[in-house]
Amino acid sequence: MSDASSAAALQEIAVEAGTVVVSETGDGVFTQQLLDGRHRLLADEPVSAGGKDLGPGPYELLLMALGACTSMTVRLYANRKQWPLQRVTVRLKHTRSYPSDCKECESKPVMLDHVDREIEFAGDLSDEQRARLLEMAQKCPVHRTLSQRVEIATRMRNIS
Repeated sequence: MSDASSAAALQEIAVEAGTVVVSETGDGVFTQQLLDGRHRLLADEPVSAGGKDLGPGPYELLLMALGACTSMTVRLYANRKQWPLQRVTVRLKHTRSYPSDCKECESKPVMLDHVDREIEFAGDLSDEQRARLLEMAQKCPVHRTLSQRVEIATRMRNIS
């Protein structure tokens, strides 16, 4: 299936509010189409990992979601307080470490995921306002979701 025909097929799928559909483009590689009913995005792996680099990878999308939510949450709060916040910039990086001194490393894989988030607040803000905005960043919904245990229920959908 060509990229154009698979894109058309995906867009014909009814997507209910609050649902995201992800489908391969049909190129036999890693490129994925992401659809939420209003927007269509591409995700992919870099060429070095066997992809075509036509879009961000899964962890980049995750970081983008966290960064967008962080910035939006801070902006909402600053607007509500009528503070002179001109711009929010969020930089994020994901790393994984495999601890070498764990008790159960041989029986199950152990990884520690880490996200570094750096936030810049441009504007004539006091130190107190900046500190409060940093506190609000910790309260963004995506941050809260990622900071707690998330249950993921997976089932197979049969098609004819």
